[in-house]
Amino acid sequence: MKELKILCWNVNGVRAVGRKGFLQWLDEASPDIICLQETKARPEQLECELKEPPGYSAYWNYPEEARGYSGVATLTREKPLRVENGFGIPKFDQEGRTIITQYPQFTLLNVYFPNGKKDEIRLKYKMDFYDAFLKSVDQLQGRGEKLIVCGDFNTAHKEIDLARPKENENVSGFLPMEREWMDEFVAHGFMDAFRYFSKEPNQYTWWDLKSRARERNVGWRLDYFFITENLMKSVSKAFIMSEVMGSDHCPVGVILKIA
Repeated sequence: MKELKILCWNVNGVRAVGRKGFLQWLDEASPDIICLQETKARPEQLECELKEPPGYSAYWNYPEEARGYSGVATLTREKPLRVENGFGIPKFDQEGRTIITQYPQFTLLNVYFPNGKKDEIRLKYKMDFYDAFLKSVDQLQGRGEKLIVCGDFNTAHKEIDLARPKENENVSGFLPMEREWMDEFVAHGFMDAFRYFSKEPNQYTWWDLKSRARERNVGWRLDYFFITENLMKSVSKAFIMSEVMGSDHCPVGVILKIA
């Protein structure tokens, strides 16, 4: 058996985090795979080492038109068997929010889910994205694939997952319909890896920068690893790296033991 360390981080701009020591941190953390969200850059805008850090193969997805917005990247030591950008629906794929990488033991989905706070149009887009994504993973599960879904879901699932649930009941990110979708997602055979190992409160992954909420740990848990039940027995640890700075989010991770 070998251990596989997978990390996930909404970096809120890969160039910004690059200026804050990302490559040194990556070398020290030494994940086998890291999934980045909200990269806000195209590969050609990056210096070589940031575009493809030493020891990693890098796969990038970004919006077709808008620059400095959205985007995901998967950096992996082992080259995947298959790489796909998006899940086949142009309306959602054009924003560069998904990379699917397939390995012998599992399929990994790196997803930056939409934020619904701007207005009703974006909230509907978010909910439509959620529904289309669920249909996509249902198809993968129907083929018997073992799945890991990680990323910024832009929703806190339960009251324990944000510091002030009562005050945010009418705010996108904690709306009843968003949380109900999370319930439905779990009901389709997914397990919240962090909550499988920890039921502790005050565990967050995002803090509002404007109000300096991180200093007071007034946060939200928006970043997750969801693992299909047929793979969960291989997960030995799940964790939040709240000490890692550089973004308004912090990294989260899992350790798998695989043959």
